[in-house]
Amino acid sequence: MIKIKNVSKVYPGKPPIHALKNINLTIEKGTIFGIIGFSGAGKSTLIRCLNRLEEPTEGTIHLNGLDLMALNEKELRKTRRKIGMIFQHFNLLSAKTVFDNIAMPLYLEGKKKKDVEEKVRELIDFVGLTGKENVYPGHLSGGQKQRVGIARALVTDPDILLCDEATSALDPETTKNVLELLRKVNKAYNLTIVLITHEMSVIRDLCDKVAVIDNGEIAEEGSVYEVFTNPQKTITRNFVNTVLQNEVPSNLSKALTNGKFYRLIFLGERAANPLLSEVSKRFDIHLNILYGSITELQDKPYGNLFVALDGSQEESRKAIQYILENGVDVKEVIPHGA
Repeated sequence: MIKIKNVSKVYPGKPPIHALKNINLTIEKGTIFGIIGFSGAGKSTLIRCLNRLEEPTEGTIHLNGLDLMALNEKELRKTRRKIGMIFQHFNLLSAKTVFDNIAMPLYLEGKKKKDVEEKVRELIDFVGLTGKENVYPGHLSGGQKQRVGIARALVTDPDILLCDEATSALDPETTKNVLELLRKVNKAYNLTIVLITHEMSVIRDLCDKVAVIDNGEIAEEGSVYEVFTNPQKTITRNFVNTVLQNEVPSNLSKALTNGKFYRLIFLGERAANPLLSEVSKRFDIHLNILYGSITELQDKPYGNLFVALDGSQEESRKAIQYILENGVDVKEVIPHGA
């Protein structure tokens, strides 16, 4: 478990730069926790505070009950072996082979050659690089380089894996493959993964929980499902809208004059049920589907539909109640310009 309490980071200057402001977060063991924000929001500073590559100005950080801020330099070096880190631009040694890049942390610890060989080959197979042991980074694709970076981060058997924009230098298909590998890492090793990104699609496809950071402060946090289906802050809604349309577009709402508008949120197998067809048969209403989509949140189908409902107040009430009783969230929405 990671507990971040009242952490602030101020860089000296005129005026001083307040990179982090009173950050409080709890990250449960085995969780994939995403931190999202725009450039300059403070997310990179925060993740680097978790292994004290950046020293917080104030506050405390506990890793599995250990007070990180109380450690001396020797104790910190030992603790860092249990904190793996994956970088945006891979940070591989160009003059070393895939095998030696992965083995480097073990070489530095003075491990026996036999133990190094066994561990590195196990990880090369795990990350899908069998046959690339003697290849140099210059002959690898971006996705392969990141797989080397992941294997290197795992070689010391860490408890926590920090990912600093691990997919932002990759194309969409390679990003998908790397995210699948990170999910495999999480399940196989029960690793806590903390990932920072500016891409909401990465949060949607990988994370269990998410915190939105804005101007050095936590603007919003919660499960991916909670944040995606019911974002509270404007910055969060803007991020969510990059992957899900959660508002009635102004050009559509201006053309609609009758009825009320609702957002229906289907999760799991309910996303495939013909519920709206049943509602139209049961109640004396007109139900018009404006638009919508089905995607996945936390490995579950997620349906997001916007509908216009026209009918008497009583029939409309009964229709909405029926939808709710069938396990679908219903939120009334106000079109732009209404």
